[in-house]
Amino acid sequence: MARPKKPSTSADMVRSLAVILIPVVIITLFFTRSPDEPAVQVLDYGPALSQARQQAPYEVLAPAAVPAGWRATKATWLREGAAGLNGDPSPRNQWQLGFLTAENRYLELAQGDLRSEDLIADRTRGGLADGRSTVGGQEWERRISPDERTRSLVLVSPSVTSIVFGDLPYGQLETFASALRAS
Repeated sequence: MARPKKPSTSADMVRSLAVILIPVVIITLFFTRSPDEPAVQVLDYGPALSQARQQAPYEVLAPAAVPAGWRATKATWLREGAAGLNGDPSPRNQWQLGFLTAENRYLELAQGDLRSEDLIADRTRGGLADGRSTVGGQEWERRISPDERTRSLVLVSPSVTSIVFGDLPYGQLETFASALRAS
């Protein structure tokens, strides 16, 4: 014989909501950051820049000024043969300087003096030729990654290859490149 079904009460609804909402609240608390918590490690790139400018066999570039809200997040100088992050010797003298824009978009300057084809392929993410930009009287080659996400400006000279790249429009890359100075 079947038991008669007891009608639902408002207490049953409250218990059901609690069963659903408690895990959602716990997940939200564990996997979201508070607004005051810094999302990135901001650094002073001055010491690395100074060392690079003293040791590099080429003119090391850095921005004369960066827009408000930009944060330096990467500054690396490696001499040819020095151990890189993966422990392998660096194939070139290389300078890298990366920033997060006020909109949290990453932008980097990379410079190297040897094996420029490898440097270009790596930093442009296999970028394909996409025209030219004139910045400060110099003609930079535009490159775009195969997924069309990363844009790059490449300047090759006899002593150094300079690359400005990021997931930004060419105009913003050109503005950054125009702020670069050798000293």
